[in-house]
Amino acid sequence: QVKMVESGGGLVQAGGSLRLSCAASGGIFSAYYMGWFRQAPGKEREFVAAINWSVGSTYYTDAVKGRFTISRDNAKNTVYLQMNSLKFEDTAVYYCAAKSSYSAYFYSTATYGYDYWGQGTQVTVSG
Repeated sequence: QVKMVESGGGLVQAGGSLRLSCAASGGIFSAYYMGWFRQAPGKEREFVAAINWSVGSTYYTDAVKGRFTISRDNAKNTVYLQMNSLKFEDTAVYYCAAKSSYSAYFYSTATYGYDYWGQGTQVTVSG
């Protein structure tokens, strides 16, 4: 059974930075792509960023372009999200996700496009 474990969340002042990590372990895991989503109180889970595991191409929602960077370490089955210039509106629970079954696509912005999910890590940006 594949398990996704996130770390790196916390409380930060506006303008600060955080780095989230997500490691996949257990079972036989080979990703097509991995992504980060976030969910603020009272809102639906939304796409933040994704990375294609083989070619390394990256994709971002407009709200985080230029501030967030997604990266991967293939050998460690780990995906990272470097978050800079954080804003109050970035406050949310952040979830990592992985697509390990076959996909004809390089990435997905939809939650149904992923097979495995982490438990979530809280990111709180104070004003």
